[in-house]
Amino acid sequence: MADLNSEQVVDYLSNLPVIQLAGLIKTLEDKWGVKAAPVAVAAAAGPAAAAAAPVEEKTEFTVELAAAGANKINVIKVVREITGLGLKEAKDLVEGAPKTLKEGVAKADAEEMKKKLEDAGAKVELK
Repeated sequence: MADLNSEQVVDYLSNLPVIQLAGLIKTLEDKWGVKAAPVAVAAAAGPAAAAAAPVEEKTEFTVELAAAGANKINVIKVVREITGLGLKEAKDLVEGAPKTLKEGVAKADAEEMKKKLEDAGAKVELK
C-alpha cells in the first residue's frame, strides 16, 4: 500500500459507485473518529454531477391559442381540424382565447399546429 501514489488513490476512488464511496467514508469516520464535512463531499461530487446531468430538452408542449386575430373563421376551421371539436365548441374556444388547445404534444406536432394556426391569423404560444 505504501507504493501507491495519491493519483492512483484518486483514480480508484473516482471509479467507485456512490454507494460504496459512502460506505468507505462511514468506515473511515468510525475508524479515525472524525466526521467528513458535507461541503467537502459536495465540492468533490459537484463537477462530476454537473457533467453527468446535461440539460434535457423539453419534449412535450402545450399548444395555447393566445388570440384569434382578425380572421376568426379561418382560425375556427383550424381549431376544429386540430381538436376534433364541433363548430360551436371550436367557436367558443376561439372566442374565449387565451385557451389551451392540446397538452403533452410532441415538439414537431406542436410546431405544425402553431404554423397552421398562425397561417390562419391566430397568435399561438408553445409552453
